[in-house]
Order: sequence, then C-alpha cells, then structure tokens
Amino acid sequence: MEEVRNQQVIFKDYVNGFPKESDMSVTTSATVPLQLPQGSNGVLVKNLYLSCDPYMRGRMTKTEGSYVASFTPGAPITGYGVAKVVESGHSSLKKGDLVWGFTGWQEYSIITAPETLFKIQHTDVPLSYYTGILGMPGMTAYYGFYEIGAPKKGEYVFVSAASGAVGQLVGQFAKLTGCYVVGTAGTKEKVELLKTKFGFDEAFNYKEEPNLDAALKRYFPEGIDIYFENVGGKMLEAVLLNMRVNGRISVCGMISQYNLNQEEGVRNLSCIIMKRLLVKGFIVTDHYNLYPKYIEMVIPLIKEGKICYIEDVVEGLESAPKALVGIFSGKNVGKQVVVVARE
Repeated sequence: MEEVRNQQVIFKDYVNGFPKESDMSVTTSATVPLQLPQGSNGVLVKNLYLSCDPYMRGRMTKTEGSYVASFTPGAPITGYGVAKVVESGHSSLKKGDLVWGFTGWQEYSIITAPETLFKIQHTDVPLSYYTGILGMPGMTAYYGFYEIGAPKKGEYVFVSAASGAVGQLVGQFAKLTGCYVVGTAGTKEKVELLKTKFGFDEAFNYKEEPNLDAALKRYFPEGIDIYFENVGGKMLEAVLLNMRVNGRISVCGMISQYNLNQEEGVRNLSCIIMKRLLVKGFIVTDHYNLYPKYIEMVIPLIKEGKICYIEDVVEGLESAPKALVGIFSGKNVGKQVVVVARE
C-alpha cells in the first residue's frame, strides 16, 4: 500500500485572548496511505484550497453546546476547503471529483462523512471561489441579506467589515437590488476598494471616526433600513440609534468580541422596541438547502462580470497559521485563501 508524507497544521492548545501563530505548528511527521480502509464509505481527498474564516476563532476555545465543535489539541485544524477525490467508498463520489466542504488542514484527508461535501459542478470559474463566493461565505451573504434583510429597491443598507469575504458580496447584492449601500472597513486601501471595485455608494474607515453615531448620521441622514452585522460592540450600539422604523438587522458575526475574555455589553437596545426592529442571528449551515438556488443566481453574475470577488491568497500550508491569525486584525484584503496544491 503506497503511503505519502502528509504535511499538517496542528492545533496546540486552547487560546485565551488574541490567537498567535505559535498556537499552531506545521509538521510533516505523519504519513497517509493512498487507499481507504476495506469497507469504508468515506473518501480520501487531496486538499487544494483552504479557507480562513472568523468563526474559527471560537473553535480555538473549549466551548460546550456551540453549533460547531472546538478544535482538538494535538490534532489537525479543520475547516472549509476545496479538494479532489483520490479514492471513494461513497456511491455519489468517484475518483477525480472536485468537492468543497469540511476537511483537514493537511495535504490529504479522509472524510468520514462525505454526505456533507458539495460536489463541484461548475469548473469554468476559479476553484478557489468555492472557499468564498461559491461556498460558505457566499451562502452566508445570500441568506443573511435576502432572507433576513428582505431588501426592497431604494432602501438604505449598511455593512460592517464590508471588505471581507461576506461583506463585499452583501454590498454588491444590495446594489444589484437597487439599494443605497455604505460600508465600513479598517484601512484606507479597503475603503477605496469598497467604492471603486465593489461599487458601494460610500465607505468610511471606522478607525478614523471618533463618534460612530455622528458618522452614521452623516452617511445615513434618513436612517438605515438594513444592517448586515459582522462586528458587534460599539458599532452595533451606534447602528441601533440610526435604524429606521421596521428596520432589519441580520446578525452574521461579531468579530470585535471574539478575542475578548469577556464580551462587551451593548447599549441602546430599547431602540429594538421603539423602532420595531427585526434582529435575527443565523448559522449558515442551517440553510444549505438553498445552495442550488444561490448557485443558480450567482454563477451568471460572475460570468457576466456583474459581480466581482477579491481573494487574499497565500501559498503553502506553512503559511496557514499566519494567514488565519491575520484575519482577526484585518490584515487580509478580501477572502483569505491558503493554496495547498493546484491539482
């Protein structure tokens, strides 16, 4: 039975505060047989692209009852990725198929629940897109904006962390719907991207605004109809004051809170009552039944150049720890992708 060296990113131990590269180690000590165990209904895959996502910070802490399991100390990190099937014991997948879904941060992985994988049907777009616009982040933007935000032409939309993997899509979906959209980001470069590349009507650097309430009143003198929430904390406090009556807040993430030992309290919650706001959190995995509908919508938009997507790509598993840690301080511009192999 042929075996190959299997480079892996190992999670060392649970993290308090801000994660560091040293919380992970890259090793090539393990080997993997290029053959499934007899009778297995799993699949052996060669990983091509891996996704760095904000939700992974929560998995670095030991938690009970979360929607996704904590990482296991001493084992490879797991997350979304794009892979090629090397061998299959599952009836719906065969050798050579391309898939996206949960995999290990390593060169080769055995997926014991292949029914959770999505078979890639459209290969005339970049495969790395299945870590982003055609994968989990794309579905997140789609469900959070359309299903919760329920946008109508002419409405006012605000997106925090707007240059990230999800935010850049929400803004473009809003423009395609005929909305007025403003985004916020943490650098001048990202703010310019929002306006010049992604077509936001306006954008601002939240780090340069001493008073977020005043900033929002400047950009939204008539208030906000839809807020796509990626940040939490002080940003949410300011947004609540500026929502319009019957506004909708789609709560996707709260990245400003992920590295705190104790989350901050949020004021202005009485606005939810007075303005009759809908505030709804969601976990995208609950809504993957809508994936075919989403793909049907977004593939033509990509091919016709009506939507663009920016990736921040690093090469090699050895670059993965730095890339993952970097997203928590906003070092990435666009979707953070790690290239393991190019088929």
